Amino acid sequence: MSTGQIITVAAIGVLILLSGFFSGSETAVTAASRARLHHLEKQGNRRARMIGRLMRQRERFIGSILLGNNAVNILAAALSTSLLISVAGEVGVIYATVGLTLIILIFAEVLPKTYAIRNADRFALAMAPILVALVWLFTPAVLLVHGIVYVSLMPFGAHKEADNKEEEAEEELRGAISLQAEEGAVVKHEHDMLHGILDLDEVAVGEVMTHRNNMAMIDMAARVRVIFDQVVESPFTRIPLWRDEPDNIIGVLHNKDLLRAIQGYWDDIEKLDIEKVLTPPWFVPETTTLREQLNAFRERRAHFALVVDEYGSLMGLVTLEDILEEIVGDIVDEHDITLRHTVARSDGSVLVAGDTTIRDLNRRFEWNLPDEEAATIAGLALHLAQQIPQIGDRFELDGFALEVRGRQKNRITSVHIVPPLSAQKDSGDDE
Repeated sequence: MSTGQIITVAAIGVLILLSGFFSGSETAVTAASRARLHHLEKQGNRRARMIGRLMRQRERFIGSILLGNNAVNILAAALSTSLLISVAGEVGVIYATVGLTLIILIFAEVLPKTYAIRNADRFALAMAPILVALVWLFTPAVLLVHGIVYVSLMPFGAHKEADNKEEEAEEELRGAISLQAEEGAVVKHEHDMLHGILDLDEVAVGEVMTHRNNMAMIDMAARVRVIFDQVVESPFTRIPLWRDEPDNIIGVLHNKDLLRAIQGYWDDIEKLDIEKVLTPPWFVPETTTLREQLNAFRERRAHFALVVDEYGSLMGLVTLEDILEEIVGDIVDEHDITLRHTVARSDGSVLVAGDTTIRDLNRRFEWNLPDEEAATIAGLALHLAQQIPQIGDRFELDGFALEVRGRQKNRITSVHIVPPLSAQKDSGDDE
């Protein structure tokens, strides 16, 4: 083998190594954890800052990598073909094609990309300075290529960037949370909490409020002693007071405000003017999202709001605790009245209270009951029946069987649910 041929073989080897470098670098940067690198960047890591810059200039980075990779592969193919033709004649073209394809596939594609995927963050950080220099070097050529591509895509309208980046970012975050949960890195409770935060924009206060039928309210016309006794007996800190009719809420009574005001009236409590102790009621529409209401609570430094419909009629009340429970689950303190809202049986069926929300059931049992037409399981039964159902009425929906088990007047109080076999869990009795 002549000196020229040895140099050619060495050059081909170097070009294959460069091809492997380009392939591995592309895989490492695109597969690296953006969250971890962002955290390192915030801590002042110089190489992480370089990778962050490359990610923000993704098109320029990918263009530089492709330009470099294709250049070295084509040059390697040309040199190997020329070398083998000089050694074996015309059949050398076949030898060069088959041999170089296998070599590039194994040593310049599969091997470096496999290593890069398994060590994405470390590989990306190690190669960061070189990659930044290469992107800077290839920028003029990449910009020229991008210009040609942009002009070529204009007739098809594909040159415009997507305008739903915010939705894509949320979908990516949801996918990452679900993926980590499937791989065991995130437990179910944490998975539900993270999804609960993302769902705040999609859930209205009308879906989580305490309905007016379950509200504790006091008639302003009652004697002060009666009002005081009702406040003491109530487990709630804040209670709305109404005049003439329950829809006419004139204020909200905080038990601490009542205790402070009553100190000077122990001898004759009836002289206390309760109306001066009340705080003005705050009304919010039932269509307000939980995120909007949470921000409003923070701005007003309030924990309590009354919910009204589009006609101004009282629908219920929502508290800061209601919103937090959508994230962390039920919060029960020593004064709350605990009820058995949900009983999961050993046969996989579940007996639930009618006012149990469909979202809570789906989140707890990993079901997929639709909640577009109704917020509670009683509302879903009403929607399916298209009338007030009787005890014993049974409905089928997406493989679920719903049977009305309890009813008080026109209100459904309990529903027995039999999920499809694929969704059943042997969870035993539970609350």
